Amino acid sequence: MTPPLRRITWPRTSRIIRSIHPPIDLFEDIADPADWEALASAEAKFNPRIRDSIGTLSKVPVARRVTGPGASWVMAPFVHCSPLRPGRFSDGRFGLYYAGDRTEVAIAETIHHHTRFMRATEEPPGWTAQFRELIGAIDTDLDDATGRADLLDPDDYRPSQRFGAARRAAGSNGITWPSVRYPGGHCIAVFWPDVIPIPVQGGHLAYHWDGEAVDFIKRLETGEVWEVT
Repeated sequence: MTPPLRRITWPRTSRIIRSIHPPIDLFEDIADPADWEALASAEAKFNPRIRDSIGTLSKVPVARRVTGPGASWVMAPFVHCSPLRPGRFSDGRFGLYYAGDRTEVAIAETIHHHTRFMRATEEPPGWTAQFRELIGAIDTDLDDATGRADLLDPDDYRPSQRFGAARRAAGSNGITWPSVRYPGGHCIAVFWPDVIPIPVQGGHLAYHWDGEAVDFIKRLETGEVWEVT
């Protein structure tokens, strides 16, 4: 069944990513995206690690690539996707730009995934990870998954991953749905970099792990600490 289209016009989107990932120079430059493979090949002759930092360019068609200041934030999830890092609407074989309609939504979504990672690796308590917020916007038509219980299961992503793959193949721009982790919030998952405007960097956050859950979040630029309830 083809889902309904919904025009999503948000003046502000929030995406939270790990701070350990630096900008990728190739995407920040003004070089023609059609030349990226040749440039990456040339640079790799002097720095073999450059290919790992750039990712798999072939996952994004030339016509759908974005370039210029801040482009790394958009390109990265598409060229660094992996089956080892699946999401709600992708098994990891293709990338998505996930974001929420407010900071609280993005925090709630990342806390869920960070908690699963920390439990799996049995990390000790402490301020264990730092993140940065990416602030953007969106104005496009997306498939609306509201009301689709099969796609919004808190833990079983198999139906939603199949749905995401089918909608991407059908030419969809992406999907919107009510946040499963933050009641009243909404999320987007965009299939291609050129669908969403390049975001700007917002604040920096640190997550505190108590051994079982993320219990506090610190905004690093102000020192303000929030309790996670």
